[in-house]
Amino acid sequence: MAVGPFARLLAQIVVPVVAVLARALPAAYAQALQNARKAGVDAAEASAPVFGKRISRSEALQVLNLTEEELAANPEAVQKQFERYFAANDVSKGGSFYLQSKIYRAHELLMEFQKEKRQEEQES
Repeated sequence: MAVGPFARLLAQIVVPVVAVLARALPAAYAQALQNARKAGVDAAEASAPVFGKRISRSEALQVLNLTEEELAANPEAVQKQFERYFAANDVSKGGSFYLQSKIYRAHELLMEFQKEKRQEEQES
């Protein structure tokens, strides 16, 4: 007989807690994405899982041995460095598949960034 009042008390505590969490978690997630956008992080990058995370822009520049100034002065430098390092790390020539994949991802990220930058310039 004591289970009935205990279950009712438990339900009166659990139901409001779940309701609050159901509203608070999506709001917190939305706020985190908004903060990431303000910090200059892409929403897709901010919401990416830890194990599928893309490399950062600074890491991509380091992988391809480029600086921001070189990138701004010569957009073709990304393709040039990519071809150079990708060929140098060819697995059939004794290179590293891991390094090749890092080089490919760095190239992919920087090319995407340049594409977005060109679109912004065209809109302006």
